[in-house]
Amino acid sequence: MKIPAKNRRILVTTALPYANGDIHLGHLLGYIQADIWTRFHRMRGTECWHVCADDAHGAPVMLRAENEGIPPEELIGKMRAAHIRDFAAFHVEFDNYHTTHSPENEALAVRIYSALRERNLISERPVTQLYDPKKGMFLPDRYVQGECPKCGAPDQYGDSCEQCGSVYDSSELKNPRSTVSGAAPVPRESLHCFFRLGELSDELQKWIGEKIPNPANPAEKIPRLQKEAANKLREWFADGLRDWDISRDPPYFGFRIPDRDDEKYFYVWLDAPIGYMASFQNFCDSMGEKGPRFPDFWSAEAEEKTELCHFIGKDILYFHGLFWPAMLKNSGHRRPTRIFANGFVTVDSAKMSKSRGVFIRAEKYTESGLDPEWLRYYYAAKSTDRIADMDLGLEDFVAKVNSDLVGKLVNIPSRIGGLLLKFCNGEIAARPFEDPPAPASDGEKAERLSDAVARAYEERRYHKVVNLVMALADDVNAAIDSDKPWDLAKDKSRRDELRRVCTDALNGFKFIMAMLKPVLPRLTADAEAFLNIEPLTWENAAEPLPGGHKLRKYRHMMSRVEDKHIARLLEGEAPPEEAGAEPEAKKAESKKPEADGTIDIADFAKLDLRAARVEAAEEVEGADRLLRLTLDIGDGRPRNVFAGIRAHYSAADLIGRNVIFLANLKPRKMRFGVSEGMALAASFRDEEKGEQVVLLDAPGALPGAKVS
Repeated sequence: MKIPAKNRRILVTTALPYANGDIHLGHLLGYIQADIWTRFHRMRGTECWHVCADDAHGAPVMLRAENEGIPPEELIGKMRAAHIRDFAAFHVEFDNYHTTHSPENEALAVRIYSALRERNLISERPVTQLYDPKKGMFLPDRYVQGECPKCGAPDQYGDSCEQCGSVYDSSELKNPRSTVSGAAPVPRESLHCFFRLGELSDELQKWIGEKIPNPANPAEKIPRLQKEAANKLREWFADGLRDWDISRDPPYFGFRIPDRDDEKYFYVWLDAPIGYMASFQNFCDSMGEKGPRFPDFWSAEAEEKTELCHFIGKDILYFHGLFWPAMLKNSGHRRPTRIFANGFVTVDSAKMSKSRGVFIRAEKYTESGLDPEWLRYYYAAKSTDRIADMDLGLEDFVAKVNSDLVGKLVNIPSRIGGLLLKFCNGEIAARPFEDPPAPASDGEKAERLSDAVARAYEERRYHKVVNLVMALADDVNAAIDSDKPWDLAKDKSRRDELRRVCTDALNGFKFIMAMLKPVLPRLTADAEAFLNIEPLTWENAAEPLPGGHKLRKYRHMMSRVEDKHIARLLEGEAPPEEAGAEPEAKKAESKKPEADGTIDIADFAKLDLRAARVEAAEEVEGADRLLRLTLDIGDGRPRNVFAGIRAHYSAADLIGRNVIFLANLKPRKMRFGVSEGMALAASFRDEEKGEQVVLLDAPGALPGAKVS
């Protein structure tokens, strides 16, 4: 089956990361999967655009900005820069990375809302919500905790129970409390706007079950949704599809709903997916005549001419599979062609969850000396077209990367590159062997393999790509073992044979790198530099290196994963043992204390002590002993710390003071928020003044300075 390339026009979007937190390894799965798919299509000459944006609105953003003492606009600006940095580190490329807090998004949100209202799909009715009397705000479900009304589990959120899986309304919680102030919330009535989704039930059920022409093979029909996704969405119709509350009360960070006497805001999930459109609109406007046209991808007519493909996590399938297509169709726009959902990521079987404090930041991964392409490859090797959770087993990760990428792939040029340069002046043979170990000199064999790899990429079965290509790497390495070029190099009379052995292996390596280029863009660039060739495309992948072509000097392309990398990765992060699974690499790093209670210098070195400046300090309502400190430790990311020193210091006296901060203490979730470390203090008892606590100072030290 030949997959058409140049006659396709595709717009790819990825789920909008929320501007309230860092990118972690769980988030990266969907973005890497989308980036691989986009790179594959571009490599084959397809017009394929990729846009994303930060999801910038909602109560959590407002509350965090308030907690940090900065405007929401400043917070979302900082988080957007951090997200762009993290995506770039993992080679996830976007044609445009925007924000939902933009003029384009507001204009589109108002236009879509107005179109739905004109079609009589917007209604109003009073709703009863939990209200925080101390904070003076209605509480989103995630800001209410209490006992599950079904199983009685404590500390459950206001929408669902993580213990028994029950879904309920926040008003059903037993002994609820506000996580914002700690107060007991009270029910209060407010007038809200609803999208009349229930009236579109038949339309949506038809859309969910619809089959469309396969863009990769127009002669066949395929479902627009994965089987698991369609089945999950059908569950929402069992008791009748509910109308969707699309408004929120102040205080709220978002867009005002127009033409109202009262103050209401669009619920973040109304304008968030519109952010795809806004980002693309912003891109089209910036490109002008050189770029694509917005109507070609978003008008109602575009549904038959171009492809719109969303890559999302399974947790937001409800919004993308029901609300979003209903909003689009009934406001005069096209619906998605395909929706590709991925599962959650666990680390050594522990589910990553920012709200529960169990996650590993993308930035921490790179800071630990781990190559981003190791993760790209591992995710690809385990990615299928199904909605399945993926476990990042750290022991398996180390073994897979070291075996495949180091032991097989870069092993090829490292074994023969130096021989060809030293004994053959780095020149490629004019004539390869008649029976080469790789398909590079066999056009029919190369075409069959590249077609199989292309089908696997198209179907997002990246695990099959890896299996097919690594089988070829095994063949090339086996041929090298059989031909023993290191023995040929000892005999000057066999230089031509040596050159041909090395040439065949390098042609195989070139083909392998072309097939893996969407997965390993940086490594491929290094291979292209060594081979001294133009960027690899799908069309030139199997072309043999021409006779007499000269290589550049070989440079080391990739190192092995070591236990020290994994140990660094887990330091200061929420580790997998919170779910009862401790990785072996971490076990090997931990030591029992000496029998006499002493420690050695290695134990002390595990403490990441830094000088920190107190940027802000405030009393914590409902906690007589606590002060909330915002610390600058020199890396651009403020740390939130709760210190039990209120009886000894006033908040105002601490601002601007330099303290000593334990930076790699495991974050601790408290009912007032998450404490991200510890400010060190000395405690003692004075005979006259009683119990005393004195913060340890670091006068004159710059924020971030190491304490040793």
